[in-house]
Amino acid sequence: MNNHILYQEESYKIIGACFDVYKNMGPGFLESVYQECLEEVFKEQNIPYTSKTKLTLNFKNKELNQFYEADFICYDSIIIEIKSVKKLDDAHRAQTINYLKSTGLKLGLLVNFATFLNLSMKGF
Repeated sequence: MNNHILYQEESYKIIGACFDVYKNMGPGFLESVYQECLEEVFKEQNIPYTSKTKLTLNFKNKELNQFYEADFICYDSIIIEIKSVKKLDDAHRAQTINYLKSTGLKLGLLVNFATFLNLSMKGF
């Protein structure tokens, strides 16, 4: 089994930022609240990011009208998808995988703030 973590230092900084938000806010807020809080922590910790990034989709080399919107892309290489649900399910994981496919990026972090902080990392 390969225990190599892509972008290890950057991932740990992002995960630390998520724990900072969780420690200060706790569970139960809407995703939009966690989005705003996480953006503030990214600024404080000088983590480079873009938020609500439009991800274009292509079919047979033609750009589709439909698009995805990633909560964050950090370090130009890691997608962060925020959830506030009782339990992460396959649809949430598939969403993150589709974001990776549409961007060609290799690492996505799926973060659930609803209960005890639940982080799921997916490399592609």
